[in-house]
Amino acid sequence: MSLKDRIGAELKEAMKARDQVRVDTLRSALSAFSYKKIEAGRELEESDQVEIVRKQVKQRSDSIEEFQKGGRQDLVDKETREREILNALLPPQKSADDIRGTVRAALATIPAEQRNQGSAMKLIMPQLRGEADGNTIRQIVLEELKALG
Repeated sequence: MSLKDRIGAELKEAMKARDQVRVDTLRSALSAFSYKKIEAGRELEESDQVEIVRKQVKQRSDSIEEFQKGGRQDLVDKETREREILNALLPPQKSADDIRGTVRAALATIPAEQRNQGSAMKLIMPQLRGEADGNTIRQIVLEELKALG
């Protein structure tokens, strides 16, 4: 079952349960799929659908941060719930230990004089795309670079 089909099925359940936040969130995901399909001019692959949902999760996270700065707890709660709904649709993320192993392996292939955050991220991101959060990867890269001195 594709992610889009799963979202459609969950949307039906949410409508029956009269869970308006869930309905709105799932509809926004399906709407984003439609826009992307038109933009791309082709059917979306599973990886495209996952990337769209990840982008929506990131948007929610950014909104939460801004609403917290503005003291809008009601909107923070709403965006947090939406982010949780979207996160539940995504495949599981790699653990920090798994990411660290990949980072260490990648850093070992980079010559010492060329080891920096940019070159490391360029090598690591394609390996972990869709499996780990970019901010988590960046943090681990910085820690490992510091450890290598």
